[in-house]
Amino acid sequence: MASSLLAVVFAAILNIVRILGLLVRRVPDPRLIVLTDWLLQTALFVSFRLLTHPLRNFPGPFLARFTHAYGAFLVWRRCSHLTSIQLHKKYGPVVRIAPDRLIFNSATAVQDIYHNPRVTKGRAYVQLRQGGQGTPNLFNTLDKEEHRKKRRIIAPVISERSMRVFEPDMWQQLEAFLVQLLQSSQQNQFVNMTPRCERLGVDVVGKLAFGYSLNTQTEPIHRVIVEGIKTRSNRSSLYFFWSFLRVFEPVFDWFEGRHDLDGFYRSVKTMIEARMSTPKESIHDFYALASGDIAPGEPGLISKDLWAEAVFFIAAGGSTTSTAMSGIFFYLSRYPDAYARLASEIRTTFFSGRDIRQGPQLSSCKYLRAVIEETMRMSPSTLAPGWREQDPASVAAGEPFIVDGHVIPPGTQVGVSTYALQHDASYFPDPYEFRPERWLPTNDNTPESDSEKDARVLMRRSFVPFSIGDRSCAGKAMAYLEMSLTVARTLWYFDFQKAPGNAGMLGGGRPGRSDGRGRRDEFQLYDSIVVDHDGPNLVFTPRGDFWKELEI
Repeated sequence: MASSLLAVVFAAILNIVRILGLLVRRVPDPRLIVLTDWLLQTALFVSFRLLTHPLRNFPGPFLARFTHAYGAFLVWRRCSHLTSIQLHKKYGPVVRIAPDRLIFNSATAVQDIYHNPRVTKGRAYVQLRQGGQGTPNLFNTLDKEEHRKKRRIIAPVISERSMRVFEPDMWQQLEAFLVQLLQSSQQNQFVNMTPRCERLGVDVVGKLAFGYSLNTQTEPIHRVIVEGIKTRSNRSSLYFFWSFLRVFEPVFDWFEGRHDLDGFYRSVKTMIEARMSTPKESIHDFYALASGDIAPGEPGLISKDLWAEAVFFIAAGGSTTSTAMSGIFFYLSRYPDAYARLASEIRTTFFSGRDIRQGPQLSSCKYLRAVIEETMRMSPSTLAPGWREQDPASVAAGEPFIVDGHVIPPGTQVGVSTYALQHDASYFPDPYEFRPERWLPTNDNTPESDSEKDARVLMRRSFVPFSIGDRSCAGKAMAYLEMSLTVARTLWYFDFQKAPGNAGMLGGGRPGRSDGRGRRDEFQLYDSIVVDHDGPNLVFTPRGDFWKELEI
């Protein structure tokens, strides 16, 4: 039916062009010549996109067949993760979201796309470099060998072994976080956890990257880093989807100003210069480990790479964990049973707040890990699909690229919406319910059936907050440690609940909305390269005399 209608429309356009052509020959009006030429080009463009384009048989919104503007509009509204769920419900597990892009929504697609040696990062990642053409960093380099080299350089910085050495510095930043909460509680103030967690994340990564104390939790001078990350992220997310929009960069500068971006770069420059004036071996940090030789004859990061890697390191390490931590505080304040169970686990496992550190005791807190993973399932720190395409060498070799049974034409960028996948009821029953128990074995002695085991395996395969494969997030160990220490120590020293009245609603959805933001007890995320959010507002109460351990 649809193909017949398209054929009729195309035939009508050609007839109009033919009639205008006759008029042009009889009355050679230049305006008619221009109009005829435009209509002819339009007819050819429409016919190609509808009838002969390699992706013509993939379903999706009509406008997305012709332009990236459809998807870019969703990115601009910061709701593409919500719309992707609606699109998959309407069109199925694969949707054409742009002329050359497909989004999938299955566990099989995740493996086929992100765990595939024939696949590389898509061309879209070039737009995440400085000015769209700067030096590539670990995140946006396309070349596989270059990425492997960068990964070998950076991996030791954020490994579990490195985290054991770095933990005292992380502890120091967390201490400042807890003291700030104590002061707010003593002043009867409710606390917006988003800026508190963002500042903690930035302070931690500042120490890890360059041994530099940004002190954003206590001093305002470097807080512009947080806003600069958001400004850079919001623009980059548009370019990431539609590179054409980069031509409007001067317009964005004019409307928004460059204060946040310039301040961000100044602060990063300050950190680098301060660190370079200090002996390299004097501090255990990114600079010390990444600037040395990683192997005989294989140097670390040279000066031209250091800036690109530093910007990525600060932005990624300072923001992604803050999303998860803000989400954890949101869900615990909305789900009292989960709050009570986690508080009991923490308070019976340790004897003092000083005992809460990396090691067997912290690892034994299985419910804490389940809370973290359930939060990352419901509120992942990355919402934009990680665009991939077939490696040019694989294309040249004539190898097929198949995703979930679909043959993908060369040049097509494909991805999976983590948010949509992790809210698919076929993998996660009751996907909008915060249920940490889904990550734990059943409490009774009844052995799992084969179907239950298969469902658990499938759930794990569909849980990809750090992505998978050789391009997965290298900072996984650091993220888990930071989240575990922050949540465990907060629950040791404080009780908390959502703020009373309207203030306590911040962070949740608004009932009655039909755009995916109507769930009151779901932490609301806003699509960008670095996810944006606000809230929750919480009231903290010191727990007994335990707070006296904190240094004020």
